[in-house]
Amino acid sequence: MRRAAQILGPPLLALLLLPVGASRGDDDDDDQPRVSLQPDSSGAFALTRSQQQAVGIRIDHPLPLANPRQIEAYGLVLDPVLLIGDAGRVDSTQAAADAAAADVARLDGLYRNNADASLRALQSARAQAAEVAAQAQTAAATFRLQWGPVAALSAASRHELIDALSTGRQLLLRADVPGHQLLGNLAPRALVGVDGVSVAARVLGPLVRTDPQTQSSGWLLQIDHRPEGLGPGARTHVQLQAAPASGLLVPAAALLYGDQGAYVYRAIGVPGGDSSRYAAAPVKLLGRVGDGWLVQGLGRADSIVVQGAGVLWSLAGISTFSAAEEEHD
Repeated sequence: MRRAAQILGPPLLALLLLPVGASRGDDDDDDQPRVSLQPDSSGAFALTRSQQQAVGIRIDHPLPLANPRQIEAYGLVLDPVLLIGDAGRVDSTQAAADAAAADVARLDGLYRNNADASLRALQSARAQAAEVAAQAQTAAATFRLQWGPVAALSAASRHELIDALSTGRQLLLRADVPGHQLLGNLAPRALVGVDGVSVAARVLGPLVRTDPQTQSSGWLLQIDHRPEGLGPGARTHVQLQAAPASGLLVPAAALLYGDQGAYVYRAIGVPGGDSSRYAAAPVKLLGRVGDGWLVQGLGRADSIVVQGAGVLWSLAGISTFSAAEEEHD
């Protein structure tokens, strides 16, 4: 509630919460009725026409669109030495954690059976086991963030890939779309430009860790047949292909992201009357298209909020609140 009040600001919040027919000149705070902005049983809440105009809410219909587009990206050929080091660190720390846990179990058994094990030795072993377990968890988390799809491979498949990379038969490449942090669906193949020649690559999956230079999340690509001369550290041009999909195009300003994923605010009933009701409608993000997003989950006849969605989000955080309470804070 406080967060929403800070976002809207006292004057705008007071206008939104002013009861219908009330005057700004009312001096008796105790006589000001409370206005409830809690959603109804369907999850929707209403604003009068004047309230909508005050905060600049604008609605429109989403546009149908197919998604046959290409996505321009920048590629960086990754050094297999880093992969080998990170994978080895995962294996070694996990082995150390397993050994430490086994040692704790051994000492615990000896201590409980009054054998040759002191409480101090058992406590020391437990502390050591906790430390190496934390190191193993850190190494595993780092590996998942850095290598994503490779971390999901089985141990045998991962060792086979590392062998192909270390002998130079294959390459791994990170493809970034600068300025894009949210990832859509991609086709399983991409083209990597090498001195004007297009080289086929397989899209293994998304990489969660954001590149600090391009400020974007990326995709991990695998080149099965390495072109002569192309090696780690090389930068290339990449053409990613959006996965075939059709949906509705909505402006990026209409989208918000919450606990259940992306959503928009949809007008309920016939818009344009004395008051309009709005409710959150979940959508599935398919891909970025210019300044908008291709989504699923809406109908062509739906009226969605394309301007002022942030204000509705703020109002959804206000339960029962009066302008007089804001003045007293």
